[in-house]
Amino acid sequence: MNRITKLFKEKKNNILSIYYTAGYPGLGDTIAIANALEKAGADMLEIGFPYSDPVADGPVIQASSKHALDQGMDLNLLFEQLKELRKTVTIPVLLMGYVNPVLQYGVERFCEACAQVGVDGCIVPDLPMVEYEEFYKDTFLKYGLSNVFLVTPQTSVERIHKIDSLSNGFIYLLSSSATTGQNLQVSDTTAAYFSRIAAMELNNPTMIGFGISSKETFDKACKYANGGIIGTAFVKSLSSDKLNENIDAFMKMFRA
Repeated sequence: MNRITKLFKEKKNNILSIYYTAGYPGLGDTIAIANALEKAGADMLEIGFPYSDPVADGPVIQASSKHALDQGMDLNLLFEQLKELRKTVTIPVLLMGYVNPVLQYGVERFCEACAQVGVDGCIVPDLPMVEYEEFYKDTFLKYGLSNVFLVTPQTSVERIHKIDSLSNGFIYLLSSSATTGQNLQVSDTTAAYFSRIAAMELNNPTMIGFGISSKETFDKACKYANGGIIGTAFVKSLSSDKLNENIDAFMKMFRA
């Protein structure tokens, strides 16, 4: 049982997952941020590997990716840094990014590297489900990695069931089809979408992301799913000065 499965088995609600970009704000901050987040009460981490064309990301995460790339962050350096991860971090960790760097690195080499450093899963939004199932599923399973798929309000029932059958961690529910950084507005339409997913009684737990930036929006997400994912608001809060203090202050909003 990998750490993601164990987390959702032991904790059914109010799961807090935090996204941040590797190499931001400082090139060497990746592990320090992970340590600080676990100590401050995060249940799960999503570490973004930056890419030059992050089409699904809003301006804050795009800027963090550019900053990290400009400083020299890439998958080789990230995996080198992550060799220190499991010396101190015990919570589930996923890598999140775009498929192009993974293909350039080599899918099997990428999955093997993830397993070697203790990464539990991946979120690759632009990896087509059909290609994953046909070409890469066995490799992910070989190395014990959960591949997390995204669902939007426009995703068909048939596709959601297919995603559920291919998943072995959790399903990422986008609050909207917009880019990251939009505020979560639970309108009647959005509430109906979340309720529709809950009524499907999927085999996998669900997490809501995109637009969660406060305790209020996190609590809204937890009414409809097992927890929420915070990215833009956290990345925006980061500063090279007093990094641990900034992280602790941010997390107190959600773990008070």
